[in-house]
Amino acid sequence: MVHMTQAPARRRADRRLHDREIVSLAVPAFGALVAEPLFLMADTAIVGHLGTAQLAGLGVASALLMTGVSVFVFLAYATTAAVARRVGAGDLQAAIRQGMDGIWLALLLGAAVIAVALPTAPALVELFGASDAAAPYATTYLRISILGIPAMLVVLAATGLLRGLQDTKTPLYVAVAGFVTNGVLNAGLVYGAGLGIAGSAWGTVITQCGMAAVYLVVVLRGARRHGASLRPDTAGIRASAQAGVPLLVRTLSLRAVLLIATAVAARLGDADIAAHQIILSLWSLLAFALDAIAIAGQAIIGRYLGAGDTQGARDACRRMVEWGVAVGAVLGVLVILTRPAFLPLFTSDSAVRDAALPALVIVALSQPISGIVFVLDGVLMGAGDGPYLAWAMLLTLAVFTPVALLVPVLGGGLTALWATMTLMMTVRMLTLLTRTRSGRWLVTGASR
Repeated sequence: MVHMTQAPARRRADRRLHDREIVSLAVPAFGALVAEPLFLMADTAIVGHLGTAQLAGLGVASALLMTGVSVFVFLAYATTAAVARRVGAGDLQAAIRQGMDGIWLALLLGAAVIAVALPTAPALVELFGASDAAAPYATTYLRISILGIPAMLVVLAATGLLRGLQDTKTPLYVAVAGFVTNGVLNAGLVYGAGLGIAGSAWGTVITQCGMAAVYLVVVLRGARRHGASLRPDTAGIRASAQAGVPLLVRTLSLRAVLLIATAVAARLGDADIAAHQIILSLWSLLAFALDAIAIAGQAIIGRYLGAGDTQGARDACRRMVEWGVAVGAVLGVLVILTRPAFLPLFTSDSAVRDAALPALVIVALSQPISGIVFVLDGVLMGAGDGPYLAWAMLLTLAVFTPVALLVPVLGGGLTALWATMTLMMTVRMLTLLTRTRSGRWLVTGASR
């Protein structure tokens, strides 16, 4: 009888422990994630008053930059998992050393991007279809901003290091300080110094370099405290790159899904593509809340597996899935309730609103599914199960593509397209659930 009464109490205590860990990591992570797109919003607001051509140029250049940087998000994800494992194993020196390998890889990749992108900037702008009026501004902004890419990639890798160390508060503070600094610099350089769109680009580059410098100071202090070497290690950098390749495949496959969806929406008509862009922006915003739980999952699962605690990893995974479903359900209800007020903020065109309203219902209903997908994505990343994630996303892309391309052929509208997006998320959910239930991801030790 004693054991029977103690078991539920122990389970409740474990749940409370997991809840505290999830909240302590996910809430600051959410703040940092939301701060990132605010950079672009600040640039847009400041440059928008220069003129339509300048704003159009910023739009093209920003799309190129964000696409390029998003490809390298594996620098954060792979570093978080690898560092968290070593934290779980109790070797903080090796954890920081692993993070430094990620930072060195970021610097090398940043240098390579500059070497390739700087001379090809005009051709890239032309490829994205910039108008004759907007192209010079896009090229100017892009060429200057490319110089900040190494710093941006260092920020990604250093963020992954700190997350692996179970610290999501420092990235939040740096992101908020960066947002404020970026706004002040941009306004001063664009209008005060009269540099126009070039001032906006230089303000962002200076801010990114400042953020990278702050991260490096934090990392250097940690390295000195624990006696970790800061020198580049060829084997470690190579290992970081190898761990990132599957996550790169996963990210590119997901980007392909979003590009295909946008291309299909464009074939449905002007009202549908306009509504699609509004819904996609909302979908991305909702993803930040769910991705925050996934980031907590990466850090927590990596730590448990590094410590050899497979049961703890299972229990944490189960609790995070419950959180994902609950947060997804709340977000879905909010979308339903705020639809009438949300859409007029973006458009006064009744045709666009009519196209978006039913599609938003599909988005709302799919949020619990999205919650499961984001959480399990983070769990498997934390476990270092990148190869499976790559194959699962390729399979999802293979299922999604022909179904999405059939939408305009069969006369389906935007609601049908977003139903197809829900199918895509459902396939992802099934592949991730299959993997987590198999237990094959539960590989323990300081390294996978």
